[in-house]
Amino acid sequence: MTTIAASPGISQSASALRRLYFTRFGFAIVWALVTIATAKEISPLTVVLFVLYPLFDVGAAYYDLRSTRTTGSPTLLSVNIAVSLLTAVGVGVASTSGIPAVLRVWGAWAVVAGLVQLIVGVTRRGMGGQWPMIISGGISVLAGGSFIASASADNPSLTNAAGYAIPGAIFFLIAAIRLGRVAKGN
Repeated sequence: MTTIAASPGISQSASALRRLYFTRFGFAIVWALVTIATAKEISPLTVVLFVLYPLFDVGAAYYDLRSTRTTGSPTLLSVNIAVSLLTAVGVGVASTSGIPAVLRVWGAWAVVAGLVQLIVGVTRRGMGGQWPMIISGGISVLAGGSFIASASADNPSLTNAAGYAIPGAIFFLIAAIRLGRVAKGN
């Protein structure tokens, strides 16, 4: 097996992404567990949690944008920042109309953010460790569609929308582990 050394720019970007992915894993797991426990109905805590997740995504995308300028996709990350900011506001507003409205906003965000994640992962696949991000982006698109569809159910629930963070967290963990070699410059 031949090992090709990563350029310093790719190695630094991989290291930054690795830290980011480990952080996103931890946040998503904790967020999902707390949110699943409180998502039976819309309460002030539930609204705060559902607004917090896309705001965390804004921070993560901004960190990604700043850390991977030489190897990243700045336009797509900027789109993700804008969409996530709009989603945070949209979830807050939608929460006054009930669970179906929140599911529609959350679902639309999952579709758009998933497409962005998938495309960014494809553009970075040469860096390594991006297949989990590509798969996760595709799953996010499908999950978003299911949230939008479930908004029309007789008794819609936010629990599945909260549980959506768990597979994403696992994919972030796998990607972080896979980026370890690249981050070390091997």
